[in-house]
Amino acid sequence: MNPIVRNIIAVVAGWIVGSVVNMLLINAGHSFFPVPGIDINDMDAYAGVMPDLEPKYFLFPFLAHAVGTLVGALIAAKVAVSHHMKMALIVGGLFLLGGIAVNYMLPGPTWFTALDVLVAYIPMAWLGGRIGMKKNPTA
Repeated sequence: MNPIVRNIIAVVAGWIVGSVVNMLLINAGHSFFPVPGIDINDMDAYAGVMPDLEPKYFLFPFLAHAVGTLVGALIAAKVAVSHHMKMALIVGGLFLLGGIAVNYMLPGPTWFTALDVLVAYIPMAWLGGRIGMKKNPTA
């Protein structure tokens, strides 16, 4: 298979698998910590209560963003033929763009936005890339 095509497949696979992990953790969070009196599918109502939520309501969103990015970057690094870390960081960049968009649409407390944007994406993509390159350190 053409290495460029394989690297593109690596990024797409990482993005898809990471997104599935992200959504599973978000849904688990809604099961563990349901927001009282809010339909989570009503984005306007949800956005209205976000700034006033207790920190426990932000645990699973942060884990979803961080673990989803980590797993997606790991997959990209493992599947890629070359430029393993670059493919992992591309996945991290895609998740970062999504995270910025979500933090814009559902503005939470400033501490969460800062933590989410600064820690959950690029550092986790780098870590996933490092883990994914373990068996092939010269790549």
